[in-house]
Amino acid sequence: MTEGYRHDVPGGAAWSVTLRRGSTVRLEALGTDAVASVLLFAAADPVERLNVPDTLKAQMSARITPPMVLMSDLGRALASVTGSSLDWHDAITGHSIDADLDRYGASDYGRDRNGWRRSARSLLLDELYVHGLGERDLHACVNFFAKVAPASGERAELAYVPGHARSGDWVRLRAEQDLLVVLATAPHPLDPAPRWDPAGVRADVAAGEPGPIPADDPSWTFRAESARALAAAERSLL
Repeated sequence: MTEGYRHDVPGGAAWSVTLRRGSTVRLEALGTDAVASVLLFAAADPVERLNVPDTLKAQMSARITPPMVLMSDLGRALASVTGSSLDWHDAITGHSIDADLDRYGASDYGRDRNGWRRSARSLLLDELYVHGLGERDLHACVNFFAKVAPASGERAELAYVPGHARSGDWVRLRAEQDLLVVLATAPHPLDPAPRWDPAGVRADVAAGEPGPIPADDPSWTFRAESARALAAAERSLL
């Protein structure tokens, strides 16, 4: 496990890190419309992973925002969102797939080398393989720094909100148990930009205290469901 360092993830790339309980990772947008499509797993047993529907439903939200708790499929807290410069992070539309890149034209490593255009799905899979995981371990993600909103018109569609994130916008996560974080910085699947130019994301990892969460912690007091998820994570570590 790694504590106390900085890593810049280029646009259109992937990265992963294992965090100790109590440590934090601060993600910072390095350009306009940066996206970090993030997967979360319990490091001790990756079968336990982020459950986006339960996270949103339990906390009565259609977005991720501080001080929400990111919950696993076992109802336990994986991470808390302890701060952000933005009040909206997309958790509905999922990561991009290869078909989302068709508008940019054909691309491959032999021709484009490090400029190879790849979807978030492809990038996430490469990073999952490093940890002995694979396609079956893909799950609904959080697209940090991205926002979608109802589109105009009669059809119930969602539209990407360009310019929602600017260079310097940030979000900070606190690990509530030992945590595997996997992310990709490919463009959002609904981003209508005609040119491939994904922004990078800076990750700052910092050590923290692994002890019990104070009773006045904002994530603990946010909702009863949030407190229960945090308490369940603490009980699992006894």
